[in-house]
Amino acid sequence: MGIFKRVKTITKAEINGLLDGMEDPIAMLNEYSRELEQEILKGQKALSQQYLVEKKQAALLLETEELITKRTRQVRLAIEQEEDTIAKLAVQEKLLHEKQINLYQQQFEAIKEQTQILIEKLNQLKETYNELQHKKILLASRANVAQSIKQIQKATVTFQTDNIARGVARAEERIMLMEAQVQAGSQFSSPLAQHDAAFQNYIREEELEQELEKLKREKVTL
Repeated sequence: MGIFKRVKTITKAEINGLLDGMEDPIAMLNEYSRELEQEILKGQKALSQQYLVEKKQAALLLETEELITKRTRQVRLAIEQEEDTIAKLAVQEKLLHEKQINLYQQQFEAIKEQTQILIEKLNQLKETYNELQHKKILLASRANVAQSIKQIQKATVTFQTDNIARGVARAEERIMLMEAQVQAGSQFSSPLAQHDAAFQNYIREEELEQELEKLKREKVTL
């Protein structure tokens, strides 16, 4: 493949790749498929023309054979009628057509060989095209898997555990701060709690006198 053809293939692959919305390797395979399809169409057209040429040559052979047969009858008829001049002309044309039919037959054989070559090449193109289609399916699957793995590897490489560690540390610091604030709040509220407890344990003088009188009365009753 020449440099200009390679540039042309790559350029077409890039353009068609944008249309196909696929990755570059798959776009290249698609472009090769298109090129093969075009070659197959050219081959089919050439084969149609070749069949037409072969048909015309076969018709020419048949026509020449009929002329030879006709001139042979004319020669025999002229000899029977002793018309030597007419017989001589008929023989001359008969010999000329026999030389022509030999050439036409050689040409016909060459045309048939060319037809067979075209058939074989066209079959090879179709076989290559079918193989490419199967291979394209396999390669597309492999490309998708490779792309997925590549994305996973890229995510793994760019995955920054340091950021997470720092985030966890910050969360831990905030929790520790909250705990410290709770503890500090408990310490500030403790004197008040003690004051309340002391207040609750305080016995008033009136209460003391009432309890004392109660006990005295119980003693007197006893």
